[in-house]
Amino acid sequence: MWLAKSAQVLLLWLCMRGTAFAHASERGMVMLLPTQYYLVGGTLAVALSFAILGLVPARPIRRVFAWRSGAWAIPTVVPLSLSWGSFLILALLIYAGFEGSRDPLANLLALTVWTVWWVGLTLLQGVYGDLWAAINPWNGPYGLVMRLVSRTRLSLAASGVLRLPTSVGYGLAIIGFAAFAWFELISLAPDDPDVLATAVTIYWVYAFIGMIVFGKEDWLARAECFSVFFRFVSRVAMVQPGKGGLICSVPGAGVLSHPALPVSGALFLLLTLASVSFDGLNKTFWWLGLNGINPLEFPGRSAVTWINSVGLAATFILLSAAYALAIWAGWRLAGRKGALAEHFGSFVLSIIPISLAFHFAHYLAVLLINGQYALVAASDPFSQAFDLLGYADYHVTGSWLTNHHTVALIWKLQAGAIVLGHILAVVLAHALALKCYGRTRGAVISQVPLMVVMVAYTLFGLWLLATPIAG
Repeated sequence: MWLAKSAQVLLLWLCMRGTAFAHASERGMVMLLPTQYYLVGGTLAVALSFAILGLVPARPIRRVFAWRSGAWAIPTVVPLSLSWGSFLILALLIYAGFEGSRDPLANLLALTVWTVWWVGLTLLQGVYGDLWAAINPWNGPYGLVMRLVSRTRLSLAASGVLRLPTSVGYGLAIIGFAAFAWFELISLAPDDPDVLATAVTIYWVYAFIGMIVFGKEDWLARAECFSVFFRFVSRVAMVQPGKGGLICSVPGAGVLSHPALPVSGALFLLLTLASVSFDGLNKTFWWLGLNGINPLEFPGRSAVTWINSVGLAATFILLSAAYALAIWAGWRLAGRKGALAEHFGSFVLSIIPISLAFHFAHYLAVLLINGQYALVAASDPFSQAFDLLGYADYHVTGSWLTNHHTVALIWKLQAGAIVLGHILAVVLAHALALKCYGRTRGAVISQVPLMVVMVAYTLFGLWLLATPIAG
């Protein structure tokens, strides 16, 4: 009798409506599409583009990249109100990080930093130019400090208290971006609102002090890693600054007008590509299996912190070594014209489209899903039952990930971005070689080793999209 009543109570309890609490562990994801055809076809397309360039005369290529259209008048001095607005938004986001929801998918700071800013703004930079230079959250406060100082007896030049040594190059930017990549990819809780709010605050203060000490122009140009990164990304944009305003140009034309980078600048660009590449690699079944981890029983970030730290460093070193070796081999094949370091610093600019393509491909799904969460969080940024934008009750959906047609479309967009990014990189490298060697024959010979690296990296990028991943 007692057992029967107990069973009835248990059955009634199980049938009651309520909130289900469950832990979604790391899971395996296998792309059930004929991806092998895309891998082969995309790789051959990049190789074929190089072969076709060898048949095209130099003059048409120069004319294409020299094309400019129109000019939109813009103020010579960007209004500081844009930066002040950005600073105010950042302050509110930091407050939301400390006082808002503890759920990263409901906290506006985490969603803004990792989705809106890191993914969305980067992609916008690749289309519309260097927006970050106008809206960064330091220009406004820096301008205020300079005005206040000018009214006192203190002497603080616009160039800063100290001069940033030329020998430092992009060294501080490399350290800053490496720390950011480690924080994003390897640290235990990069999207924890408290941790993220603290990190953002510390970095803002660090960068602001750097501007005061070393001067705004020098610091943002060579030391502040995000300003450096976004400026490089903007070089492939169709919108570029010109005489009298903004002009429309062929994508990548801004790369050709950029002077050769020092070795440290080249290493910074290679680091940006290595970090987004490792972001895809560290989740693959292959990487986890290589380190003796069952991808279907992922033990958590703390178990792979050291492994992934070594992996991120190794990816950067191997990519840099492969690229440097290709440049050296091409330089020797073409007759050793000019300094090797100058070749390295010039041709490395051609990888910017690859880095942007990897960024789009690897974060597209994040943008589509977390972008919805960002709208919901923006409607109630401080978890006070607000509905500022009318999306507080919006139901976030990812059901399209279970639909064959939408998954296939996303895969095609991702694979297409990887292939087109590499093709544009091949074209830009060829155009840069034409500037150096003048004739098609010398340019083609110098690019053969680099073409091999780019074709191999195309295959690697497509494999990253197609291979099974955990998480």
